Amino acid sequence: MSKIQAAITGVHGYVPEKILSNKDLESIVDTSDDWITRRTGIKERRILAKDKPTSFMAIKACEGLLSKTNTKPEEIDLVLCATMTPDMLTPSVSNIISKELNIRNAFAFDIQAACSGFLYTMITAEKFIISGQCKKVLVVGADKMSYITNYNDRTTCILFGDGAGAILMEPNLEGYGIKDSILRSDSEHGLDLLKIEAGGSKNPCSHETIDQEKHYIKQEGRNVYKYAVEEMFGASKEIMNRNNITSDDLAYLIPHQANERILESVAEKLKLPKEKVMITINKYGNTTAATLPLCLWDYESKLTKGDNLVFTVFGAGFTWGAAYVKWAY
Repeated sequence: MSKIQAAITGVHGYVPEKILSNKDLESIVDTSDDWITRRTGIKERRILAKDKPTSFMAIKACEGLLSKTNTKPEEIDLVLCATMTPDMLTPSVSNIISKELNIRNAFAFDIQAACSGFLYTMITAEKFIISGQCKKVLVVGADKMSYITNYNDRTTCILFGDGAGAILMEPNLEGYGIKDSILRSDSEHGLDLLKIEAGGSKNPCSHETIDQEKHYIKQEGRNVYKYAVEEMFGASKEIMNRNNITSDDLAYLIPHQANERILESVAEKLKLPKEKVMITINKYGNTTAATLPLCLWDYESKLTKGDNLVFTVFGAGFTWGAAYVKWAY
């Protein structure tokens, strides 16, 4: 009997209509279009309206996905959403998606691994599929980063945008789908360099935490940059080596979109030409859990059945990883 693998059989994305350009940011904080572009590669990012939650974008992405794959809500067995900006602590965004899309035969839960969230969630979905428990899994990455971004902090407000992407995953017996994966974390070095200090049970919301701006994301950019390059390269190289994949064999590297200079450094270390690296950060910024599916959505028409793809991520925690996928359509 052929080995069951979990394949991506459809992808769709959603980004808000509102564009926040570098020129717009020049009027908000002490920065410039040239400075942002040279250091990050970002030209603009999308911003969701204040009265709309993360689930709004996630539902839009899933609606488009179900429509284009001719999938009925009752066919879905599992809904997983990667997010660090849920609508509320409970119920989960996955449960809200299920309610709004009339998905009644599935179980649902969220996964929080910051910028690594989508890859963690995709590999979690794979395990349910290869076990035989699930046939159709909806995997979503969605974040409203504008909600936790301090627009008085020029080191972080230039980076983040809002967006959502979704993929459908199904069993495959033809050798397509997820072939291998590596997931890692390092809490020893990651806890203090990239974090949101308040809003949890350790430091609940209060007038003091709000006044001290402790509900916004903060990072030590230089240290995070160093770890991101090192770990994304290391995980990508390891997954390629153990599957005998060279840069010539690879159709695309699909990296988390944190900073274009990070992407360039990782590609250079892997000896990959820039045209083999999916890049969307210039127009979406860092959408955290949504970056990988938005890459797939943007590049979908360029993908061919059998293409070798390597996903790689790095996020708060620290969390990171890589996956080798053979494209299924």
